[in-house]
Amino acid sequence: MNRAGVIDLDHLDKYVAGDTALRDEILVIFSEQIETLKEQISETANNEDWKFVTHSLKGAARGVGAWALGDLSEEAEALIGDMPAKNEKRAAILVSIRREITAAIDDVKRLRGLA
Repeated sequence: MNRAGVIDLDHLDKYVAGDTALRDEILVIFSEQIETLKEQISETANNEDWKFVTHSLKGAARGVGAWALGDLSEEAEALIGDMPAKNEKRAAILVSIRREITAAIDDVKRLRGLA
């Protein structure tokens, strides 16, 4: 498994079969999507918006093999409903999610030869 970066290229190659142009296109779409979602997420979001954004992040991340971001997003997805200190728990996990988003975007740039 190619885990030198954030994105698992062995996983992604299952979808692109060695087509680097297609791989780069998918990575650009992924990078743009997670950047947009990063801007949309807030610990004070209502449950529906929080669930939508975290679920979308999870799917995008797992699609390209960004496992750490996918796992964090899955964990965050559960932070809905009435629970003690919900906003504090969301704020704490958002720190990690934002860090992983930045790392994933940096990895996309590296893989595309832009960093």
